[in-house]
Amino acid sequence: MTVHGRDLGLLALRLGVGGTLVAHGAQKLFGVFGGGGLEGTAGAMHAMGFRPGKQNAVLAGLSETGGGVLLALGLATPVGGAASAAAMSAAATVHAPNGFFATSGGYEYPAVLGLASTALAVSGPGRYSLDAALGGRLTRPWLAAVALSAAAAGAAWTIRQRQQAVAAERNVDEVAEQVQA
Repeated sequence: MTVHGRDLGLLALRLGVGGTLVAHGAQKLFGVFGGGGLEGTAGAMHAMGFRPGKQNAVLAGLSETGGGVLLALGLATPVGGAASAAAMSAAATVHAPNGFFATSGGYEYPAVLGLASTALAVSGPGRYSLDAALGGRLTRPWLAAVALSAAAAGAAWTIRQRQQAVAAERNVDEVAEQVQA
């Protein structure tokens, strides 16, 4: 067996991005690594405008954990990459008002994770993966397009729901201020 640099690079990228996503998802779902667990994350999601908070916490945690595991293993890579990219898209919109750089609370970090997840969904996992061991059965050429399209639609819907909730709360706050004035 010959070692191929491209495949080693994809393995390293999958392990790094996938492992990071698993850790973030585990914070949300299980409260490990200093995370809030499901209840704490549900409260945070609600405060950020995601309704219902608990359902969105579960979806975000599963997308990150499940997508990260699939990416790290190189198993159903288009699906894992798409799920992770969708979660990072929603996260990026929360941080967008703070600009690009993470040092200012911006969307840099979720954007990079989402972009890397998308790139892996499109490129495939390389030969050092479970997908390769299975003969590419879970990485058919059409699967990346379908998975990314479905993930984009789900992310767009979630983002729109959040924007509507945030706008409604802003309107309630404005009316309350006018009543007090």
